[in-house]
Amino acid sequence: MKRYTGIKNFTLTALLTAALIAAAALTGSFINARRDSSINVLSQVGSRGKEVTAIQQKLKERGLFTVGVTGYYGEETRKAVLRFQKQQGISQTGVAGPLTLKALGISIGQIPPATEANVNLLARIISAEARGEPYTGQVAVGAVILNRIEHPSFPDTLSGVIYQNGAFTAVVDGQFNQPVSDSAYNAARDALNGWDPTGGCIYYYNPAKTSNAFMYSRPTVIVIGSHRFCT
Repeated sequence: MKRYTGIKNFTLTALLTAALIAAAALTGSFINARRDSSINVLSQVGSRGKEVTAIQQKLKERGLFTVGVTGYYGEETRKAVLRFQKQQGISQTGVAGPLTLKALGISIGQIPPATEANVNLLARIISAEARGEPYTGQVAVGAVILNRIEHPSFPDTLSGVIYQNGAFTAVVDGQFNQPVSDSAYNAARDALNGWDPTGGCIYYYNPAKTSNAFMYSRPTVIVIGSHRFCT
């Protein structure tokens, strides 16, 4: 009787272990599937974001999208994409895939990882542009630069944004080549790791140092130190 009970308990334990292993494998497969599916996410009905905004703006310029730009991919956007695809000889799916985006002239980058090279490059421009600013203001300058990478109106790489012709005074006047402050390295790491004190701004300026009408026309979201951060 004892032997039978032992065998029964062993069998039950084995079955439970097998079930747990199977569940773990299934969960892992599900996670991997989700991760893989996120790699090639396309703008389509239900999508929101900067890419959708860029699509709508480009279609509007071509007279194919006649309603307001919202950043939401609804039925009107789908119909406009279909019309554009028909004009361009692209497969008419209503989904803005890579060929459609390329034909529209849309290229949007991704925030780069916090590698040593990226930290050093971002820290150099932060140190030059935000020297003497509070730490949060230094992170904010870094965040604006990273936000530009994800915005369709700017280059889609870190170096492309920083070296864009006339974009940053510090690159033009040589301050970019001055020694980098320790705080700038920390601010660069924080920005690359996701801290954005500006909430998504793509411009900043110091009102005491510029009279640029375009900068003054931008809506100010937050003021940190000497800088106004704008959309």
